[in-house]
Amino acid sequence: MSATYFAQVTNGIVTKVAVVSAEFMSANPERYEGEWIETFIDVEGKTYAGVGCLWNGTDFVAPVVEPE
Repeated sequence: MSATYFAQVTNGIVTKVAVVSAEFMSANPERYEGEWIETFIDVEGKTYAGVGCLWNGTDFVAPVVEPE
């Protein structure tokens, strides 16, 4: 059983990121309520989800920060 990264998405925004196996999440649904989407570190063409990132239905997108 290997650990993977999952992002909790609420209204299209990442609110939490967890390192956990899919099997553990399935066995403990009360701990992982809502929508959880697998995210990847160091995978070409994929953005790793961090808190505040946006989910566009296909990939995670870093929020744009406007200069002050």
